Amino acid sequence: QLQLVESGGGTVRSGASLKLSCVGSGRSFSNSVMAWFRQASGQEREFVAAISWGGSQQRYADSVKGRFTISRENVKNTVYLQMDSLQPEDSAVYYCSSNNFGILYTTDRQYDFWGQGTQVTVSS
Repeated sequence: QLQLVESGGGTVRSGASLKLSCVGSGRSFSNSVMAWFRQASGQEREFVAAISWGGSQQRYADSVKGRFTISRENVKNTVYLQMDSLQPEDSAVYYCSSNNFGILYTTDRQYDFWGQGTQVTVSS
C-alpha cells in the first residue's frame, strides 16, 4: 500500500500560480512512477503530468505543456506540480497517483494508488 496525500490547492485569479504537493507513505515511493490527474465537475478524469522514479523523464498533457512542471524529491517522499499561468479551464480536483510498472502512462487505469484530491479553482 502507498498512501498519498495532496495539498496546495486553492482559489486564484487567472494568470496566477499554484504549487501542489503530494506526500507518499507506506511502500517504496522512490520506486514508483508518479502522476497528476484532474477531474473537473461533470467531466472524466484526465491526465496532467507524470514523472519517472528518478525524475529524469516527464510527460505532460498538451493542454498544460509549457505552463505546468512536475518534479519530485524522493528523500521527502514528495511529488510536486508547479502550475503557472493558470486559466479557468484548469479548475478541477487534482489527484496524485502512482504505479510501479516503470512506464509514464497517461490513462488512469494504469495507476493503482490515489490520493483524496485537492481542489483548484481559477476565476477569470
